[in-house]
Amino acid sequence: MVECADGTLYTGSTNDVEKRVATHNAGKGAKYTRSRLPVTIRYWEECSDRSSAATREAALKKIPRSEKEALVAGFSSTQM
Repeated sequence: MVECADGTLYTGSTNDVEKRVATHNAGKGAKYTRSRLPVTIRYWEECSDRSSAATREAALKKIPRSEKEALVAGFSSTQM
């Protein structure tokens, strides 16, 4: 999950978090983030495979912003 410059949160999946953030910030990521640069990583999870990552991404996209903010607040940058 990244936070865009306008304060919105964007959720996606990748197998290389740092590379994906760099792609977003280069203006080559998701259409949503292109007009909201720069983005900053705020939360991430590891999944066992692509299928479980897609399922988790879909679940995260459905939760209210308040729950996303709670995940972000409880996330430590040392987890990266």
